[in-house]
Amino acid sequence: MARREAQSAFGNDEVYLEKLVRRARHVEVQVMEEVGLPLHFHTHDTSGIAAASVLAAVEAGCDAVDGALDALSGLTSQPNLGSIAAALQGTERDPGMDGAALLSLSQYWEGVRHAYAPFEPEIRSGTSDVYNHAMPGGQYTNLREQARAMGLEHRWPEISRAYADVNQLFGDIVKVTPTSKVVGDMAIFMVANDLTPQEVAHPEKEIAFPESVISLFKGELGFPPEGFPKALEAKVLKGEQPLAGRVGNFLPAVDLEAKRHEAEQALGRHISDTDLASYLMYPKVYKDYAEHRRHYSDVSLLPTSAFFYGLQDNEEVAVEIDRGKSLVVRQTGRSEAPDEEGMIKVFFELNGQPRTVRVEKTGTSASKRAHARHGGHGGGEARPKGGQGRTTHHPRGHENGNCTHSRARCHDQGRACEIR
Repeated sequence: MARREAQSAFGNDEVYLEKLVRRARHVEVQVMEEVGLPLHFHTHDTSGIAAASVLAAVEAGCDAVDGALDALSGLTSQPNLGSIAAALQGTERDPGMDGAALLSLSQYWEGVRHAYAPFEPEIRSGTSDVYNHAMPGGQYTNLREQARAMGLEHRWPEISRAYADVNQLFGDIVKVTPTSKVVGDMAIFMVANDLTPQEVAHPEKEIAFPESVISLFKGELGFPPEGFPKALEAKVLKGEQPLAGRVGNFLPAVDLEAKRHEAEQALGRHISDTDLASYLMYPKVYKDYAEHRRHYSDVSLLPTSAFFYGLQDNEEVAVEIDRGKSLVVRQTGRSEAPDEEGMIKVFFELNGQPRTVRVEKTGTSASKRAHARHGGHGGGEARPKGGQGRTTHHPRGHENGNCTHSRARCHDQGRACEIR
């Protein structure tokens, strides 16, 4: 069965198997004997004991396994790579990894991780509940955050049970991105609307299914080998027929040069092939990114802490704008009370030269009014949340109509310029 499903999805050259492993050694030996191809084992440590599955897979002869450095391991990440390597030292399957090198890398990433702490999920421990709902690790993290954003965090036990119910309603499908997200969407939809699995399946119960569920049953994400349950498929699609084959077969051809011209007209600049690919796949997201880049320039040059949290008074950072060229920025102070437009002044030095910038004071009503008046751009003034660029109202540096400031943005009597 595993081989037939894998070959149906990927052909003979590559195998993907999604399996909830309860008896790891038995399952791994069975899969290797059946498939007969190199096997790469990937798992998440949501249960807290995934390393046992990895070691069982190694003992059974698995060709490759995934792990994570100490500082990035555990929970919905991968099990600890250093510990797995240490456990295998001196055995026939010793990977020969340098433990000291792994620790050195882990120490570096532990420091990096601190900068991203606010983005970490509120997950404190592993959970045996994964053996009930069978969520992939990444989906577990995302769904909990989605539930929190919708005010449903206190109903998480219901959501996890609904996830398992939805999976069975859908025919026990392979749950990887994006199908795992669709199952999660439906689970949250059921809890938010107090729906039971029986009500979802009942042909007389009217339900406005989420768009992602409709897309799934249409076949826009592919089909399971045995198809979706016919009764639920008919209810979701409301008489519409699913695709008669792969969705790629029904996509219209794209005139790449016409789309390139369309994108360049929208963005006002020439674009690369990579830009074009991004525009074709995610047009709105890419337009938003391009507008941000146009307005603030390349914020990836900023140090991570300065980007996310801004500078503290008397803090100094160096920003490398080109090989051998750096800007030294030192914040010297700020005004505390916002003005009538909800703006405060921030004082800083740019390569030793004093500068002043007016920025929005987050949370002030006047600032929101000013933001709305100018169509969401604050009249071109910067809104550096997490260090997103700078705007200066400093007339000095515009000798003979040419801006001589360093790489920054400024406004001289309403006239915008970007300084390279």
